[in-house]
Amino acid sequence: MPVLDPLLRDGHSTIMRIRSFIIAYALVLAIILFADRRPNPAPGNRYSHVVDLTLTPNTDQKSDRHSATRVIAPAELIPGTWSAAQIPAERLVAPLVVMDLKSSPDHASQITLDEIAAWEANHGIVAQGSVVAIRRVGSRNTNPTPLPITADAAQFLMDARDVLGFAVETSTDLTADRTLSRQLALHGAYVVDSAARFSELSETGSLVIVAPAKNNSKNPFDASVRVLAMVK
Repeated sequence: MPVLDPLLRDGHSTIMRIRSFIIAYALVLAIILFADRRPNPAPGNRYSHVVDLTLTPNTDQKSDRHSATRVIAPAELIPGTWSAAQIPAERLVAPLVVMDLKSSPDHASQITLDEIAAWEANHGIVAQGSVVAIRRVGSRNTNPTPLPITADAAQFLMDARDVLGFAVETSTDLTADRTLSRQLALHGAYVVDSAARFSELSETGSLVIVAPAKNNSKNPFDASVRVLAMVK
């Protein structure tokens, strides 16, 4: 038996080395598999540039409060709801969806439910929690106009797609459609009007950042805003 002791010790050491090798190999394999399964950021998900959608009034010309980009907050439509400075921050950064509106100087068009259905058939479902920019195809109307979307179409987008707001390239008069105004305010939705450079945006894939001025004013109409779009 004493003669076998060294052999037993050598065998035991060999088994321990093999066991350690197997454990180390399994650990390395697990690390490799874990690294391989980690979600790497796809190049297509990166934004390539930023488009400033803010319209700055021409200081050489007389202008009113509609000449620069502003946000129409719920409080401007129904007192007691959010003012521009009270809109929660998480509602001011959102996917940006762009819909085209064909119009002419003598014809005021509106986005309808049928046009939303056609848009979704071409581009996919409107992203949940997005802001919808309505881009005019044709001449730009500089006079205040109603929001270029029907009340039932806006209601559908807010209820079914949780749309947070709308953006247009013209100044907006929401007094003409009290039903739509009420829908917007009760949903907590806002309207960015007199924005610019929608022609530089694609229908989907952008992210919008709406930044109302944070101030101590209690005037809900004091709603100057900076609007930026991060574009892929």
